[in-house]
Amino acid sequence: MSDLDSSSSSAYPKYLEHLSGDGKAIGVLTSGGDAQGMNAAVRAVVRMGIYTGAKVYFIYEGYQGLVDGGSNIVEAKWDCVSSILQVGGTIIGSARCKAFRSREGRLKAACNLARLGITNLCVIGGDGSLTGANLFRKEWSGLLEKLARNGDIDNDTVQKYSYLNVVGMVGSIDNDFCGTDMTIGTDSALHRIIEVVDAIMTTAQSHQRTFVLEVMGRHCGYLALVSALTCGADWVFLPESPPEEDWEENMCLKLSEVTGNLAMLLE
Repeated sequence: MSDLDSSSSSAYPKYLEHLSGDGKAIGVLTSGGDAQGMNAAVRAVVRMGIYTGAKVYFIYEGYQGLVDGGSNIVEAKWDCVSSILQVGGTIIGSARCKAFRSREGRLKAACNLARLGITNLCVIGGDGSLTGANLFRKEWSGLLEKLARNGDIDNDTVQKYSYLNVVGMVGSIDNDFCGTDMTIGTDSALHRIIEVVDAIMTTAQSHQRTFVLEVMGRHCGYLALVSALTCGADWVFLPESPPEEDWEENMCLKLSEVTGNLAMLLE
């Protein structure tokens, strides 16, 4: 299917007439480590938001852009997300933000959103990013009241934008988040692992050596397990299933049966 771009969505039939974003504003940001597929998620948010009649804003550099405001929060147009489906990383950037961890930083972020009327936030990131978004949502009304007392916003703004809606899209190659079959980036990570395995397998066979491949995953062994099954590894270490006592001897016996093997290792 081709990616038909247009300066507006008015040319497309309204198949979802019951959805209306008139008068609403959506902010989208990517946070934490980048994951292949983030751009596709950003594109989907922008296109669907515009389709329903809402204003959609890019928030550049993750939570840092949310705190800094200004030129970091820019309205997105339909063609702003053209030709990004196949592009890695994230076109709106991602950055660690120490300021957002403090209430003072979240107060600045709330002020920036309230002044633009953004009460819908889409956060694409991992566990830490979504935890921060949930905390921000819980504090939202209190933050607006504090801003009103400080004179940064008026009471009408507090009443009009009294509730913050948050949608989290899990961008994590580790597939370590419940409630979703596969997180954004996992499939691409598996693809890269298998490419690497294919590349080094011939070397392992040529030199009759065992190769150890360490993959990411932190506390989740999904990448290690699935890639081990896919490439036919002879041994795999998973954090969810620590090796039994005397595993070293058992592993050596197993690996000595054939040459040019591959052991999958996950910290």
